[in-house]
Amino acid sequence: MGTSVHFKVIKQLLNQVNHIVFRSHIQTMSSASPPSSVRWSDLTHPVVAGLISVIVNYGGTFILVFQAAKVAGLSTELTASWVWSISIGVGVTGLILSWITREPIITAWSTPAAAFLVTALATTSYAEAVGAYLISAAAFVALGLSGYFEKAIRLIPPGVAAGLLAGILLQFGVKAFGGMSIDPLLAGLLIVTYVVLKRFTARYAVVGILVLGLAFLLLQNRVDLSGLELKLAAPVFTMPVFSLNALLSLALPLFLITLTGQYMPGMLVLRNDGFKTNANPIVTVAGLGSLLMAPFGSHAFNIAAITAAICTGREAHEDPSKRWIAGIAAGVFYILVGVFGVTLAAVFMAFPATFITTLAGLALLGTIGGSLAGAMADARAREASLITFLAAAANITMFGIGGAFWGLLIGLLAYAVLNGHLPQRTWAPQPSVQPATEPVAGKGVTD
Repeated sequence: MGTSVHFKVIKQLLNQVNHIVFRSHIQTMSSASPPSSVRWSDLTHPVVAGLISVIVNYGGTFILVFQAAKVAGLSTELTASWVWSISIGVGVTGLILSWITREPIITAWSTPAAAFLVTALATTSYAEAVGAYLISAAAFVALGLSGYFEKAIRLIPPGVAAGLLAGILLQFGVKAFGGMSIDPLLAGLLIVTYVVLKRFTARYAVVGILVLGLAFLLLQNRVDLSGLELKLAAPVFTMPVFSLNALLSLALPLFLITLTGQYMPGMLVLRNDGFKTNANPIVTVAGLGSLLMAPFGSHAFNIAAITAAICTGREAHEDPSKRWIAGIAAGVFYILVGVFGVTLAAVFMAFPATFITTLAGLALLGTIGGSLAGAMADARAREASLITFLAAAANITMFGIGGAFWGLLIGLLAYAVLNGHLPQRTWAPQPSVQPATEPVAGKGVTD
């Protein structure tokens, strides 16, 4: 009974989205001209970029989901259902959005929300948590349909946006080299290989370190897959319970954390690389996906930020009009993980932490460099952009809200004080940041 009512509500919302979102925004969702034909030779780099983004997501942050499930006392079946729902959800939404827009729209679960749940689920029943997931997802659907998200993001100065992105990504670049202290042989091999490949064949640098790193780990027997058993995941429906306590202590923080920690930096990643897809349909579709999957355990998913940068930059493909393939590839890999549930998630998590952090940091070097160049390009906004960069890199955490929000708030306040106002204009990349529609051959580091 509960399942049928849930799907009836979703069906009604989907009909509304079809009329309100897709028909009214379809022109603004696609910023590029009709895509050029795709050849087999165009697949390698975006598919590898999609694979790396998935590996980094599962190997880097998915442990938080298992920690939260343990705190909540979930059974193996409910935990597998959580893995199934969130993997299938982000895979399908990312695949659909990338196909429609012909841009690399990467969706992912909300990492800061998962971290929040590690403590929140200790005092909230699982059924109440599912109810809170539904309320938060419905709020994102309403936000997307209202159109206010796109209006808000257009108020952010380009230099401040670039500084925010650079600050968020800085820790990943630092960790790439910090691995030298923990595992000098593995980290050193990846770094040296990356630099050499960048010198002689920049296009294959990221592909090369992925292949070489995996071969090195297998030769050293450092990836233990002996205990794995291939099993299909089965979704388990949980009847939601709604309470004022869960609304205030879980749904509201979940909405704010996901909005400020994922959606805003995620859209800035796309804007920084020149993609101009309207944010409102993305927020709406991701919110609908979250609404559909919440009763099966999915806490929230959204547009990705860190892992999206792996797929939106030049390393994914020299031609920006081909980078949407990375979004399709990532979606397929997520769906495969979802089908086999905990099994394939465990495969990704079996990789050493140094391999994950070094791979992610090196894959993001181009984006970090392009963001820093964009942050410093406008002399009038340079100091505010620098303040944003440092504040975001400091990863301030107050009142349960993460560093992306505080970095953006501090940067906007600095810009307003230093310039007397916030710009009333449409967001666009700085001239020094390579636009996605005009690739320059031979430039390997600017996105």
